[in-house]
Amino acid sequence: MSFTVGSKEFTEQLVMGQITLMALENAGAEVTDETGITGTANVRKALEAGQIDMYWEYTGTGFGEILGNEITEAPTDQQEMFDAVAKQDLAENNIQWTALAPVNNTYALATTASASEEFQVTTLSDYAGLVASDPDGASLCAASEFINRSDGLPGVAEAYGFDPAEVPTTEVDLSLVFTEVPSGGSCNFGEVFATDGRIPANEMVVLEDDKAFFPIYNLALTVPKDVYDPNAEALDAIFGPIAEALDTQTLQGLNAQVDVDGLLPEEVAQAWLEENGFIG
Repeated sequence: MSFTVGSKEFTEQLVMGQITLMALENAGAEVTDETGITGTANVRKALEAGQIDMYWEYTGTGFGEILGNEITEAPTDQQEMFDAVAKQDLAENNIQWTALAPVNNTYALATTASASEEFQVTTLSDYAGLVASDPDGASLCAASEFINRSDGLPGVAEAYGFDPAEVPTTEVDLSLVFTEVPSGGSCNFGEVFATDGRIPANEMVVLEDDKAFFPIYNLALTVPKDVYDPNAEALDAIFGPIAEALDTQTLQGLNAQVDVDGLLPEEVAQAWLEENGFIG
């Protein structure tokens, strides 16, 4: 068995790429590391072109960005979402989805514990109320993608009944959310991804999406059918148990070891695989 493993370029993806490489090597496969490809479109193109044999994708990204469905029509149950994406991608593109993980790396809004208390905001409905009563208090830092995407601020505003134009919004690089919000800089609230290890590290709290607007972004392994079929038994045996062990809190911790503690993705991946008995 020999496989080329890909990933996207951000921390969580780099960690998942290393977990995949090491687990395959441990099972006796020869591996080539092509992790760290920038952007969904590029890593997916590499998969379809046979330049890589597998990478971990998010069900929400598969449903919307890759398969072109309206994100508002996404199933809200994680198994239904996985089944819908897997069925469509296999039929249209011969791509197999397998090893669904419970981790949900969805969009979220976060604030500090003190601001949450001061403004009495713990849910996105509370946030919508704050926009109406005290727009300056609802100030937001977010990346340009979130500010413009239908599954970002415009969609949240529509679902929760507020006007996004009334929110004082500062466009920032995502990493700056973790300095701006805790310092009470240009914003009290910030866009985050739910599995970011810097949320607990900065004692931030995630607002509950009480109307379940944001789609589910569970991780699953994507593999071309012609690679998956002859290796299905081995791949499922290796990655089924690994996927089951990856919940949101676990991945938040692994991401924090890189983003907060400064460890390398390969160090974090190896330690986690060994601790959990996935590699000897």
